[in-house]
Amino acid sequence: MSADVPKDDAHKHWLVRTKTIRRLWILFIAALAVTVLFDFIVDRHGRFGLDATFGFPAWYGLLTCVAMIIGAKALGTVLQREDTYYDHE
Repeated sequence: MSADVPKDDAHKHWLVRTKTIRRLWILFIAALAVTVLFDFIVDRHGRFGLDATFGFPAWYGLLTCVAMIIGAKALGTVLQREDTYYDHE
């Protein structure tokens, strides 16, 4: 067992560990920051006006991800069944 891994995280799946979650957040934030920084380097020519705004790929990706999560939660509440749905009495 590694010294930097907490006891409770040692037997968890690697995607559920606290250290991995922190690293993924840092990776995702860095990816968004690089996307915004590319606006200073690359001269983009928007086709629809809105896509020519500063940081468009970053904020559009973030808003789309949030919309997908909200949509999935809403769909989950519509499709959710009771715990006893398949019980045959």
